[in-house]
Amino acid sequence: MNGFYEVYQDASGEYRFRLKAPNGEIILASEGYKAKASCTNGIESVRKNSQDDSKFERLESKSGKPYFNLKATNGQVIGNSEMYSSTSGMENGIASVKNNAPKAEVVEE
Repeated sequence: MNGFYEVYQDASGEYRFRLKAPNGEIILASEGYKAKASCTNGIESVRKNSQDDSKFERLESKSGKPYFNLKATNGQVIGNSEMYSSTSGMENGIASVKNNAPKAEVVEE
């Protein structure tokens, strides 16, 4: 089984997507989009940019937990990860995004 993009509307009516691993774990979450078409464009941007390691911004939260953002060519954040307990966990998350993002199908909630 492959990973998949779950597209949904949040409580404020904005469209969002989550890239999920084959086990259903969320590995990347988007910001909100006003239009569904913009959300779809965001998914296409993840597919493309996830194959370039330089587009992954490795960060640390105020509490010291590692996480990452995936950025588009224009520098805009198109997805962010959960907080990880270790740097190796974060790197595994990045590897999972690189592996799942290009082929993942889109599922609407």
